[in-house]
Amino acid sequence: MGAGRPIWLPAYDQAVSGNEQSSWRIVVISTILPVAEPLIAHLRELGHEPVAWLIARRKEGDERPLPPWGEITDSSAPAGVSLLFARDKDAVAPLLRGLAPDLVLCCGFAWKLPQEALDVPRLGAVNEHPALLPRHRGPIPLAWALREGDGQFGITWHRMDAELDTGAILAQTTVPIEDDWTTIEQMGPPLIQAAFDLLPQVFERLAAGDPGDPQSAEGISWAGYFEEDYATVDWTQPARKVHDQVRAWYLTIGSSEVPGPIAELDGERVKLLRTSLTDPGNGARAVECGEGNLWIIESEPAE
Repeated sequence: MGAGRPIWLPAYDQAVSGNEQSSWRIVVISTILPVAEPLIAHLRELGHEPVAWLIARRKEGDERPLPPWGEITDSSAPAGVSLLFARDKDAVAPLLRGLAPDLVLCCGFAWKLPQEALDVPRLGAVNEHPALLPRHRGPIPLAWALREGDGQFGITWHRMDAELDTGAILAQTTVPIEDDWTTIEQMGPPLIQAAFDLLPQVFERLAAGDPGDPQSAEGISWAGYFEEDYATVDWTQPARKVHDQVRAWYLTIGSSEVPGPIAELDGERVKLLRTSLTDPGNGARAVECGEGNLWIIESEPAE
């Protein structure tokens, strides 16, 4: 899913050589295989050396379901990189020191890394956050973009500091949200591509020693886990609001302690999984909302 070689990349190469480093040793930190795998491949396309993929070790007794791609193992990891399992956040710095990386790239990782770990790579540590920072800092920014009707997903590459999503910005862009996006298979590829398209700009700034742009003190919001106040479907709301509520809950990936979104249909409580603003056929049920109809593609009985 590489973005290809941008036409202005020769200028990027010159900036890198001025920093006495034409090929950087890069450690990728991520818990998401469909992100880490193409990112590692794309870094190679840009002429760099991904030396390791670091992930969080699954704790013994963790009863949460495995992600769709299953357990990460030597056979499922991308070839040509060391696979490192950190037992906790304090183990990250020693692991990184042994690799002597020029750069750490983080994309989809739940831990707030200590400053000791962030100080290891000589060019710093950079995170990709799927929001237009400082809006939607926190764990589920894509879900909050839908909840608040933003109409677009954001992408931000920023320098990492010891807090969550507060570091200086290196590059940003947006991806329009399509009405028929209801699965990560539809949303993921354009988001990944948009993030990859920004990497040459990010690397140019890093090579030049650019500290990045401090985040604004205005427009800060927190994308925390959903609670009861957003768990119930109100059919008097416009169909688009309900559709976005269903998609927002889908993007929480089971992270909230309460179930949602729960709707009442024919006197029964159901959990809505997928909906559509247009008739998809195949017997999808139409429900009249406060403004327009919504079609239920997939649902299950509420527990």
